[in-house]
Amino acid sequence: MHIVFIMEKKIIEKKLIIIGAGPAGLTAAIYAARAGLDPLVLEKGIVGGQVAVSSIVENYPGFNSISGAELSAKMRGHAQSLGVEIDEFDEIERAELSDGIKRIITEDKIYEPTAVIIATGAVPKPLLVRNEARFRGKGIHYCALCDGAAYKGKTVGVVGGGSAAVEEALYLSNIAEKVIMIRRKSSFHAEKAILERAERTPNIKILYNTDLIDVGNSADEDSRGSNGSNGSNSNSADFLDYALVADTLTLEERKIPLSAVFTYIGSAPRTELLRGSVELDKYGYIEAGDDMRTSVEGVFAAGDVRTKKYRQIVTAVSDGAIAALSAEKYIMQKTGKN
Repeated sequence: MHIVFIMEKKIIEKKLIIIGAGPAGLTAAIYAARAGLDPLVLEKGIVGGQVAVSSIVENYPGFNSISGAELSAKMRGHAQSLGVEIDEFDEIERAELSDGIKRIITEDKIYEPTAVIIATGAVPKPLLVRNEARFRGKGIHYCALCDGAAYKGKTVGVVGGGSAAVEEALYLSNIAEKVIMIRRKSSFHAEKAILERAERTPNIKILYNTDLIDVGNSADEDSRGSNGSNGSNSNSADFLDYALVADTLTLEERKIPLSAVFTYIGSAPRTELLRGSVELDKYGYIEAGDDMRTSVEGVFAAGDVRTKKYRQIVTAVSDGAIAALSAEKYIMQKTGKN
């Protein structure tokens, strides 16, 4: 590793930098470390990615059931046991990626790697209702494991049609008095086993053909009918207490008393730093082939950040392994080593 100092920032040459410490990034780091590439993993968020905040994982080989936090910790521990360095605090300011020089500029350092693996993953899409910003963190949530405990003994809603939504509803059923699943279609695209379990759970109610229109607080209506008074001297009006839903067949609207809505309606790729550097599809995902190569020589993509049909933990892990193997081959060719 070669280090020089320019403009008060260290310039560090590395064989391989991995951006993102989710399942794809950690797997890539494990394979790269075993290949002697001395990888550095940069992560500005949670090590483990979305898996770390998943309440339960039941479809990862070798574990009948394991919490997302525990699975992430095992992956991290495996990587670090091989000497992998994970930098969680030096946030990336920009990435300059070309077929020639590659630079990753952070707050404190400038990295010049031979190869880069992008495994930045995706983040939950926001709930598209008028009051989302107002009630975000005050009844609108995107992580049951993070925020579910605050609603013990209350009624909560879950929006979404995939396995993640059903899994989180099952998790919340152990905390909340009642869980109402709001599904705008007549079916789910979730795994059959977990959907059947949700249907058998007494305190989970599924509303099919039901669309979430908005959320609100009844104090708003009370204040409008009380000569401009705010209707309350407490902070209860800051939190949602109902959801406005509509029957997608009849278009009839009604209010459902809820203390919270947990949302799982898909994800958006974390590729803001990469626009103009690597080829993205129309949704912002990185275009990469089966060998994880992107449009830029020496830059690879793995996991949920790349264009693919299925986004699961096992597919992210597979991507990470392939990306590391492809990066190893590229680095060996670039450095003239076999």
